[in-house]
Amino acid sequence: MFRSLISLLLFFLLTACSSLPQNSSVANYAFEKSSNSIIEKQVINANRQAGLADDAVTMLLLDDGIDAFVARLSLINAAHKSVDLQYYLYHSDLSGGLLTAALWQAAERGVRIRLLLDDMDMQGKDKNLSALSSHPNINIRLFNPFIRGKNRGSQFVTQFGSITRRMHNKSLTVDGSITILGGRNIGDTYFGADDNIVFGDLDVALTGPIVEAVSGSFDEYWNHPLSYSVQLLSDHQWDDQTIDSISLQVAEMLETKQDHHYVKELKANKLGELIQSNDVKVYSGEAYLLVDSPNKITASRDKKKYHLAPQLAPHINAVKQELIIVSPYFVPGDEGLAFFAELIERGIEIKILTNSLKSNDVMVVHAGYSKYRKKLLKMGVKLYEMDSQLLTSKSVYSKADNKKSSIWGKSKASLHAKYFIIDRQSTFIGSLNLDPRSFYENTEIGVILDAPDLSMSVAEQFDSLISRIAFELSLQQGDIIWSKTVAGKTTTYLHEPYSSWWERFKVGFVSYLPGESQL
Repeated sequence: MFRSLISLLLFFLLTACSSLPQNSSVANYAFEKSSNSIIEKQVINANRQAGLADDAVTMLLLDDGIDAFVARLSLINAAHKSVDLQYYLYHSDLSGGLLTAALWQAAERGVRIRLLLDDMDMQGKDKNLSALSSHPNINIRLFNPFIRGKNRGSQFVTQFGSITRRMHNKSLTVDGSITILGGRNIGDTYFGADDNIVFGDLDVALTGPIVEAVSGSFDEYWNHPLSYSVQLLSDHQWDDQTIDSISLQVAEMLETKQDHHYVKELKANKLGELIQSNDVKVYSGEAYLLVDSPNKITASRDKKKYHLAPQLAPHINAVKQELIIVSPYFVPGDEGLAFFAELIERGIEIKILTNSLKSNDVMVVHAGYSKYRKKLLKMGVKLYEMDSQLLTSKSVYSKADNKKSSIWGKSKASLHAKYFIIDRQSTFIGSLNLDPRSFYENTEIGVILDAPDLSMSVAEQFDSLISRIAFELSLQQGDIIWSKTVAGKTTTYLHEPYSSWWERFKVGFVSYLPGESQL
């Protein structure tokens, strides 16, 4: 036993003595908006047709997974000069492969690609990433990287408090003209390509001065000391034939996927044509970027000048009648409870939608949230939880009639959207969850949209869908019950819907453990 402890201690000490290489990544910055870009010309033309200024802020909501993916592919395929991507997760699945292929083809056309990824999801991917970055027009950097050649699990122990803080930002910006940001990472579950689960999510595509603000934030992260060029972390060497080889692999992959049902659904999607024909609602208004500084990762947690939350607070505090919150991971803590209680005392109606035990993909987060439910309900908060067995659908724009047609059959639904609606006048959309990890540990990005028409539309959609997609929680003799009414018939659950006693036991046990700050 003593020898085992000594061996384990030596292992951790050796790991702690290792370090990252010197960061010699060269600084570079976003290109200015290109007047020759097809995208920029289309934006200006659309604005003029709508009677808006050339540089007006316009907003397109992307609440459907296929729409969100088609929007990204379309922008990359039309890129003239640059594509900047910043993501927490980038999966090596069908949608990830298709997006990577589009980026590669854009690079072959001369478009500069900058791909900034958090290192959390990159284990074992250095070889592929370095191969992609062998292209002269593709630059890949990893944020807050793990030490290579050392066990990641041990690094979570020896570097707890630094390596556990991650870049959770999500954005894609093309030619300095259009940016997409919101809740989606890159992967099949986010874009309706997974046959077993679908995430309910929300992005927004934006034009106007807000794009320059997003690019400025991207540059700050890209050139930060924590952003390492993948070549600095990988010892893989590539010869002159690498580019030709990858180009051949990309072409072969795209050819083999032509008959895949998801690729057919992408081809059937008519989002682009509907936007051009004004059959899809595009909103206008003002947009304000809210973003954590990358310095948040290395600074102490009380350095609020680096935090997004104080930027958001004035908007939330200005609420006068109603606050709608949609957050997949929701752990309010005592500070959050006090805030909601103060709003209730002011007569503010609060509606919160989050995941149920069965729809939540992180059980420990549900454990952290569940102990606050009774207090929230007692103070008057309206609380809803996602129905994981909802007969979910993904939608495509039909070639025949330009209308959405549903394709049924997903087996599990999970909430991943993150947005707040303030008095149906303004809306926050971004990567921020209402939990301690988002507020104090990770970095996040989001945008306040001062657009009453958009905000009213999102709120009305919430009102119309909430009874179908979620259970409403209430108290009955001091205990929580879950209710859902379908076709006039109300079903009530006395325990977490669809859960077993063992699942409920695990959640109850974990809820007593310390570590809420990491949720």
